[in-house]
Amino acid sequence: MPDSLPTAAELRAAFDQHDAVTVGLEEELMLLDPETLDLSPHAADVVAALDDPRFKIEMPAAQLEIVTAPHATVADAAAELADSRRRLAERYRVAGAGLHPFASGLGPLNPGARYEAIEAEYASVAHRQLVFGLHVHVAIPGADRALATYNALRAHLPDLAALAANAPFYEGRDSGLASARSRISGLLPRQGIPPALDSFEAYADALRWCGFDDPRQWWWELRLHPVFGTVEIRVPDTQATIADTAAVATVAYELATRIEPGPAAESWKLDQNRWAACRHGLDALMTDPHTGERATARERLTRALGTPPPALDGARRQREIAAEHGLYGLIQTLAGEFV
Repeated sequence: MPDSLPTAAELRAAFDQHDAVTVGLEEELMLLDPETLDLSPHAADVVAALDDPRFKIEMPAAQLEIVTAPHATVADAAAELADSRRRLAERYRVAGAGLHPFASGLGPLNPGARYEAIEAEYASVAHRQLVFGLHVHVAIPGADRALATYNALRAHLPDLAALAANAPFYEGRDSGLASARSRISGLLPRQGIPPALDSFEAYADALRWCGFDDPRQWWWELRLHPVFGTVEIRVPDTQATIADTAAVATVAYELATRIEPGPAAESWKLDQNRWAACRHGLDALMTDPHTGERATARERLTRALGTPPPALDGARRQREIAAEHGLYGLIQTLAGEFV
């Protein structure tokens, strides 16, 4: 078994380190060619030129990531994100959405041993990962509470996916979906609804069973981050605007900090709801995995939050812009409203 993987005791310690709830944001962004607005595979050069630890590369060569520090509130994290977006947009054309609307579905990877190893294992599938997500890290004090939060949040991943659906176009065509992003990322293993975990021993065993050296390849739409000790919510699409990003992050944060532990739902039932979210967004009709009650994602979030969710509909808005201005006009609009 790989020595670099954490033990159960090390995983538990990572989550026990927190004495207050915090939230941090990561968003994956599209680097655009300034003229064609197609994806530009030069993110490594951009990050090197910026020389700022908030900006990092990810696997696709046309993708860069903004990473905020942990903050006491979502508003504070969003303020840091806004500052980072402004700095980036001063020099480069960048946009936020779950998928680029007309770029090729295949693209080069960023350099580095980590990505070379992924390419060697996953071949052309790795080159299809031109997907862009928003990750919300919530630190929950106490390892046991964090584990219980993770297990309970699994049932709400379809609701969050529906709220944040922002990727209807792929390779120049309307997919018919509110978000096609999860269908592309799902070409890789360990994607989508994660398994329930009854202990940190089970988590450590699962990492070792997979046989890889890097625990960051535990790629599910929700995970217990093995280094940061956070509950990392990875299901939302990247949002076009800072305001929409803050709205999605607020809902994720509220669910993570309010949710009550309960029995773990069966993954196949959650995956069925996840498909409905992918297809229909907030109008998706879902089935409660425990009671069998049917309700839309919007109704489920209203019940969980005690108030209606934000009125986001990225897919509908993208379609309206594309109908009037075409796909080039759509990406032009997304880039224009980046800050």
